[in-house]
Amino acid sequence: MKNGVYGILKARFLLDEDAIKNWRFIVFIIFLAIVMIANTQSYEQKVFKIAEMTNEVKELRSEFVDRRSELMKLKMESTVAQKMEARQVKSSTVPPLKIKVKKEEEKGFFEKLWQ
Repeated sequence: MKNGVYGILKARFLLDEDAIKNWRFIVFIIFLAIVMIANTQSYEQKVFKIAEMTNEVKELRSEFVDRRSELMKLKMESTVAQKMEARQVKSSTVPPLKIKVKKEEEKGFFEKLWQ
């Protein structure tokens, strides 16, 4: 047991005759560690980008709601009437008339066009 721990501390397992196997394993472990670090870095970048885009979506949604409410106010008849008073245009006191068009048969319609 004492020789085993002492051999590990002196790194004899890297200098023995069959050290090539140990070196291959160490290089493999280092490669896996590098891949894992790169993967974690990529994951964190994506998480930050998602958080940033989520904030942007919230800002755009609130801007949309503000613009929609502003548009609703501008479309109101009272707002339009106030803006038209500056141009001396007043709203009509007579209600508009509804025009109804009766559909005729296609044959009769086309015959009237050619006559």
